[in-house]
Amino acid sequence: MERVADPSPPTRPPTRPTSPRSWRPLILRLHFYAGILVAPFILIATISGGLYAVAPTLEQLVYRDYVQVDSTGPAVPVAQQIQAAQAERPDLTVAAVRPAAEAGDTTRVLFTDPSLGESQRLAVFVDPATATSVGELAVYGSSSALPLRTWISELHRHLHLGEPGRLYSELAASWLWVIALGGLYLWFERYRRNRDKARLLTFDRQSKGRNRSLNWHGVAGIWIAVGLIFLSATGLTWSTYAGENVTELRSALSWTTPAVTKTIGSSDAATSDHSGHGGHSMEMPADASTIENNVGRIDSVLDIAQANAVDGAVEASIPASDDTAFVVAETRQPWVMSNNSISIDGSTGTVIDTQYFSDWALAAKLSAWGIQLHMGTLFGVANQLALLALAVALASVIVRGYMMWWKRRPTKATGLTAGRPPLRGGTRRISPIAAVVLSVVAVAVGWFVPLLGLSLVAFLAVDMILGSVRRARTRTANSTASQHESELV
Repeated sequence: MERVADPSPPTRPPTRPTSPRSWRPLILRLHFYAGILVAPFILIATISGGLYAVAPTLEQLVYRDYVQVDSTGPAVPVAQQIQAAQAERPDLTVAAVRPAAEAGDTTRVLFTDPSLGESQRLAVFVDPATATSVGELAVYGSSSALPLRTWISELHRHLHLGEPGRLYSELAASWLWVIALGGLYLWFERYRRNRDKARLLTFDRQSKGRNRSLNWHGVAGIWIAVGLIFLSATGLTWSTYAGENVTELRSALSWTTPAVTKTIGSSDAATSDHSGHGGHSMEMPADASTIENNVGRIDSVLDIAQANAVDGAVEASIPASDDTAFVVAETRQPWVMSNNSISIDGSTGTVIDTQYFSDWALAAKLSAWGIQLHMGTLFGVANQLALLALAVALASVIVRGYMMWWKRRPTKATGLTAGRPPLRGGTRRISPIAAVVLSVVAVAVGWFVPLLGLSLVAFLAVDMILGSVRRARTRTANSTASQHESELV
C-alpha cells in the first residue's frame, strides 16, 4: 500500500513576535515622567523668568525720579558729584561711580554698605548739572539692578529662600533641555510617516479634546525648543553644582572672561566670570586720605579711559589703597556688543592694563552675549518682549501637557484619578549596543549636571518600586482568580 504524504506542514512551536527597534517608547516614558514631576519647577521658573525679562524696563518706570532728572546745563566735574554724595552718606565708604552717560541721566555714586546683603551696594543718585542728591537706593550685582529687579531676580533664582532655594531653579534648568529634546523627537516621529507634513509646524484649529491639547503642546513646543535649550544652557552657568563644573570646564579651555590687572606693579592678569545676578568681591580696608585723593583724580582718569576707547556708559572704581589702580569698565547696555575695560595708575596717569572685547576668545564673547540675551539686556525692549513671549508660550505648553495627562484618565474614573503613564519596556526596544551607549552618556551627563543625574536615579528607583508592587498585585489577583475557578469546577 502506497503511503500518502501528509499535506499539512509540520507544526512549529509558536514564537513571540519581535517588536521593531524604536527609541520612541523609552523617550515617551522619560518625557512623560519628567514633564509630570519637574514641570512645576519649570513653570515657577518660567513665570518668574518672564517677569525678570521685563524688569529692566519696569525699573526705569518705577524709579524714574531716581534715574532721570529734568535739569539742563553742563555737568559739573564727577569729583564734585562724588563729594556731594559723600556729604549725604559720610558714614559709608565710596567704592565706585557711574557717571551720567546721557543728558537727563543721573550719576550713581556707589558705596560699600555692611548692612546690605552680598553683592549689594548703596547708590546715591546725583543730578550731574547741580551736584545735588535726588535719593538713594540699594543696587545689586554688576548690572546695578534696582530693588524691584533685585526682588524679581531673587524670586527667579531661589524663591527668596537663600542657597537651599537655588536647588529648584537648578533642577528646572537641568531638565528643561532634556524635556525639550525629547519633545522634539516625539513630535517629529509622529509626523515622520504622515503625508500631512504641514501639521508639523501649524496649529490644527479643527481638532477637539485631547487632540487639540496635543496639537498645541507639540506645535508650540517645536517653535520654542531652541529658545528653551538656550535658556537651559545659560541658566546652568548660574547654578550651584552644575555651575561649578561649567566654571572648571571654561577655565580648563581658557574660555573665562578676562579682566584687567588691578594691582599697580603686578603683571598677573585676573579673570572675571559673568555676574548678571551678582559679582562684586570684597575690597581691601579703606584709607580715608587715599580715597579722598583718588576722588579728586577721577575726572583725569575718565579722560584717560576715553582716550583709550573706554567710553560711553562706564563704571569707575575708587581705589582704597595706593597700590590699587582705578578700573574703568564699560557697562552692559542694550545693542552694545562689546565691553572694554582699562586699569590706570591715578597718581601718574599710567595705563596699567587694557582688555578690549575684540581681543577676547570667541567662547568668552559668546558667553557674554548669551548671558545678556538670557537677562533681556542685549537687544533692549525687543529682547525683553521676546523672552516674555517665550515664557508665555512655555507656560501654555506646560498647562496643555497637564491637560493631556488629565484627559488620558479612564473614562469611567471619578475623583482625582489621573491618566495612565506610557507602558514600560522602552529599553527592550533599542539594541543592546544602544542601551550601553545610552547608559554611558547618562552617567557622564549626570556627573556634569548632578541634580539631573540624582533625580533621574530617583525616578528610576520609584518606577521600579511601583512596577514591582503592580506585578505583585497582578500575580495575587491571578492566583485568586485561578483558585476561584478551580473551586467552581
